[in-house]
Amino acid sequence: MDPTCGDRTAARLRDALTRRDRHTAATLLAAVHHPDDRAFYLGICAGVDGLQEWIDEWIAAEPDSTLPLLVKGVHGVDWAWDARGGGRASETSPERSREFHRRLEIAENCLDQVVERDPGDTEAWATLVTSARGSQVGREEAERRFRNVVTRHPAHRAAHESMLQYLCGKWFGSDEEMWTFARDAPLPHLMIDAHIETWIAHGRSALDNDETRETLREIAAKVHSYEGHRDPGWIVVENAMALIFCIADDYASAARQFDRIGDRATDWPWFHLEGGADKQFRFFRKVAFKEG
Repeated sequence: MDPTCGDRTAARLRDALTRRDRHTAATLLAAVHHPDDRAFYLGICAGVDGLQEWIDEWIAAEPDSTLPLLVKGVHGVDWAWDARGGGRASETSPERSREFHRRLEIAENCLDQVVERDPGDTEAWATLVTSARGSQVGREEAERRFRNVVTRHPAHRAAHESMLQYLCGKWFGSDEEMWTFARDAPLPHLMIDAHIETWIAHGRSALDNDETRETLREIAAKVHSYEGHRDPGWIVVENAMALIFCIADDYASAARQFDRIGDRATDWPWFHLEGGADKQFRFFRKVAFKEG
C-alpha cells in the first residue's frame, strides 16, 4: 500500500525527510496553502521513520520558523502511538504506557509552542485535537482545540475525523454523541466513519439490515456529490465506503466503490480486519466483484 496515495509531491516530501533534507522538505511544505492539503502532507511527515532522531537540528537551524516545530509535533503524536501499540489500555504494559506519555508530552509541547507563536495555525490545533485522546484532556479542552480549527476552516477533514473519535463511546463520549456530531458535520463522509465505529463496537450484525444498507447508499451519494475541497488523501474516504458496504453485505455497492478505487488501497480502514490490510482489501474486492 502506498502511504503517499500516489501523490508525487507526497513521495518527494517523504523521500526528502528520509534523507534528512530539511531544505527540500521546507520548500515543498511552504508551497501548500489549503488547510486540508497541509494536513495531508504533514501526515506524510508523521509516517517517516527516524525523524525524531534529527528534527531538533532543523529546529535549531531555523529558530524563527514554527514549521520544524510543527513537523516534530505532528510526527511526535504518531511516534507516541507507535510506542503504545494498538491494544486497549488494559492490554498495554506499564513500560509502553510510560513511553507513550513521554513521547506525547514532547509532541504536545511542540504544538503548544506553535499555537502560542502562531495562533492561526490550523494544523497545530488539528493535531492537538488528535492528541486529546491520548493525553486524556477533558471535553471542554478538546472542544476548545476543535473550535480553534473550525472557526478558521469549518470543513477541516482531519479535525472532524479526530473529534468524532474523541466522541466515540470507546473514548470520552457515547454512541449518541458520536452520531449527533456526524449528522451535524459539514462533511457527509463522517457518517461513514460513524458506521465503521458502530461495526467495531457492536459487530457486523448491527449493520446487516436493509434500512442500514439504504442509508449507506444515500450517504455514499452525498459523498460522491460533495463539492467541497478534496485533498490528495481523499482516496481514504473511498476506501472507507468500500469497506462499510462489504461489512453491510451490500456487494453491489461495494463493487462500484472498488471500481472507483482501482488499486489505490489505503491502510485505514482495512487494518481493522485481521490478516493484513492489503490482503483484506484484495479479498473483499474479489468477493464484491463476484457477488455484486
